[in-house]
Amino acid sequence: MHNVETDNKQPQVLLDDDFEKLFEEYTRGDTVKEGEVVKGTVIHVGKEFVTVDIGFKSEGQIPVGEFTHHTGDVLVKQGDKIDVYVESTENETGLVELSKEKADKLKVWDQISDVVEQDGIVEGTITSRVKGGLTVDIGVKAFLPGSQVDLRPIRNLEKFIGQTHKFKIIKFNKKRGNIVLSRRALLEKQRELLKSQTLENLREGAVISGIIKNITEYGCFVDLGGIDGLLHITDMSWGRINHPSEMFEIGDEVKVKILKYDQDNERVSLGLKQISQDPWENVAERYAINQRVNGKVVSLTDYGAFVELEQGVEGLIHISEMSWTRRVKHPSKVVALGDIVDAVILDIEPENKRISLGMKQIEANPWELLVQKYPVGSIVRGKIRNITNFGIFVGIEEGIDGLIHVSDISWSNKVKHPGDLYKKGDEVEAQVLHIDIDKERFSLGIKQLQEDPWEKFVMRNPIGSVVAGRVTKVMDFGAIVEIAEDVEGLVHISELSDQKIDNISEFVREGDTLKAKVINLDPEERKIGLSVRQLSDETEAYQEFLKSQGSSSTQLGDLLRDRLGDLELSDKK
Repeated sequence: MHNVETDNKQPQVLLDDDFEKLFEEYTRGDTVKEGEVVKGTVIHVGKEFVTVDIGFKSEGQIPVGEFTHHTGDVLVKQGDKIDVYVESTENETGLVELSKEKADKLKVWDQISDVVEQDGIVEGTITSRVKGGLTVDIGVKAFLPGSQVDLRPIRNLEKFIGQTHKFKIIKFNKKRGNIVLSRRALLEKQRELLKSQTLENLREGAVISGIIKNITEYGCFVDLGGIDGLLHITDMSWGRINHPSEMFEIGDEVKVKILKYDQDNERVSLGLKQISQDPWENVAERYAINQRVNGKVVSLTDYGAFVELEQGVEGLIHISEMSWTRRVKHPSKVVALGDIVDAVILDIEPENKRISLGMKQIEANPWELLVQKYPVGSIVRGKIRNITNFGIFVGIEEGIDGLIHVSDISWSNKVKHPGDLYKKGDEVEAQVLHIDIDKERFSLGIKQLQEDPWEKFVMRNPIGSVVAGRVTKVMDFGAIVEIAEDVEGLVHISELSDQKIDNISEFVREGDTLKAKVINLDPEERKIGLSVRQLSDETEAYQEFLKSQGSSSTQLGDLLRDRLGDLELSDKK
C-alpha cells in the first residue's frame, strides 16, 4: 500500500495493483518515439481535431480531416480503437502530434512487403495518366508502365482510368517509396493457361467463339483463348465489305469456323461467312432472265456499276446498258454509291457468280419506236450535230442521230470530205434508208432525194452507144470521162488506140473532149467502160466499105453519111 497526495492535501491510499498499472503506463510512455505506429483510443471528436489517448503522459491530436469522408461525414467516434503514427512528442500545447493517414500508409507498405515476399498479387484502381504510363492506387501510389498495361501496346491509355484490376509487383523499394506494377505479367500467365486448353480442342471445321482483338485493313485478329486467329476480310461475308470496321469493333464477340490450322506455326485461319449458306448456290431458283429487280449501288468502275440484290449477290449494270440514247462516259454520270436502282436481269451465270443487269430495259426501246415513226423511204429534217471524214450525223430525236454516209451525200464520187459541203448547225433534208435496232444505227441519204443520173444514163445509152464527154482525170492505166452530169466512164489505156501508148499524158489530157463507144456496163459497181479504139475501128471499116462500092454506090454512101451525121447530132444533144 502507498500514500499519494491529492489536491485537498488529504493522502490517498492506492492498492498495489493500481500502483503497478500507473507505473506501467508511465514507463511505457517513456518508450513511445517519433515515427512509430501505436494503438490509441479516441476520447474526443471535435470540430478541428480528434483527441486520441495513446497511453502517453498526455493525449495526442489528429486533424479531423483525416477522418472525413468526401460526403462530409466524420468516420470516427469516441471509444474507437485506431492505429496512429507519432509525428512529434514535443509540442507547445503539450499534446502529441499524431497522424492516422501515415499510420494507414505504413500499414499498407507492410502488407505490400508481405505480398512481395510471397510473390502474390495486389488489386488497385488506375487513377491518372502520367509520363510513360499510369498511376495506380493500391493503398499507396504505384506506377504501371504503358508496356505493362496489356499484352499488346495500347495507344489510348486514358481509357483505363477508373478501372480496377489485379497486378503483379515487379519492383519494390520501401525506403524510396517506389512500387512498379505489371498487369501484362498476369495476362500472359492466364493466356498460356487458356492456350493449352484451346489447343486441345482446336480442329479444322469446328465452330468456336472468340473476341475481336485487333482490326486491320485486310481482316480481324480474333482471340480464341490464348491463341489468335485471322479472320480475313474475304471470309467475313458473302457480300461486299470495304473495311472490316464496317462489321466489327474491338471487343466484339464472334462465332467463327476454323478453316485451316497450322500446328507447327500455330496459325489459325478463320471464316465467318462459311457458317451460313453461299447465296449463289440456289440463285437460279430466285432469279430469272427478264425479271425486274432492284438493289443498292455498292461499287462503281469505269465499265459499269455493281448492284447488291441481296447480301452476297451482286449484279453488274454495264455502262452500255444504262441508257438507250445517252452516250454514258462513266457510270457516275447516271448513278451514285448508295442509290437504289431498278433493273432487268439480262443474263445469269451461277457457276461464275455473275448476273448481268440493264437499266435502260426498264423503259421502252426508243429504237423500236423509231421504226414506226420513221419508216424506210420517209423524209426527215434535222440539224447537223457532227461531221466526220466518213459522213455527217444529223439530230433526229433526243439522243438519236442519223448518219448520212459520204457515199450517200451525192450521186457523183466527187465528194472527198463532207466538210467541203456542210458545217455544224446546217439543217438538211434526207431520206430514211435503214434502221438497225440491234446495232442502234439510223442510216439516211441526201442523194436519194434526187433521180439517180446513172440509171437514167444507162436507159438511154445501152452497150454499143456512142457518147462524148470531157476528160476529168488522167491516170497511168486510163482516162476518166464525164459523159453526163454525175456520170463518169473509164477509157482504159488499151481502148484509147490500136497503137502502143507509152505515155498516156501525151495522148490525152484533162479537159480534152473524147468521143467513145460504150463497151461495158456494171450496174452493181456502177461502172461504165468506154472505148475510143473500137469507135475508130468502126469508122475505118466504114471507109473501106465505101471504097469497095465505088461510084455506083454514091447514093447509098450519101444515105449512110447522113445517118452518121444524125447520130452525131443526137449525141451532141
